[in-house]
Amino acid sequence: MIKFICYPKCTTCAKAKKWLEDNKIEFELRDIKLDKPTFEELTDWNKRSELPLKKFFNTSGLLYRSLDLKNKLRDMSEDEMLNLLSTDGMLVKRPILVGDDFVLVGFKEDLWAEKLNK
Repeated sequence: MIKFICYPKCTTCAKAKKWLEDNKIEFELRDIKLDKPTFEELTDWNKRSELPLKKFFNTSGLLYRSLDLKNKLRDMSEDEMLNLLSTDGMLVKRPILVGDDFVLVGFKEDLWAEKLNK
């Protein structure tokens, strides 16, 4: 089953959830704030997504800004970034859709439709 990792109060996550429901796609919902991704999950998702690790950061979040990560990420190793991401779900870009053969970060309706054949 597809995992839908989101923050329920996020408007983009709500829009993505509605899209999944409208397209009759079954999913398992996981609240990223209550059940934050682990180092191992993030490592796996990053590899499977084929995205640069920086794309996993919620750059519009308050925590990202308060930690001045815009200026600090470039000097961090991948392990340091993964460790940081695993400390707080609010640092992680969302929603994340995890399927058997894909990981999508952020809601881009056309990309989701392509991956889910909708």
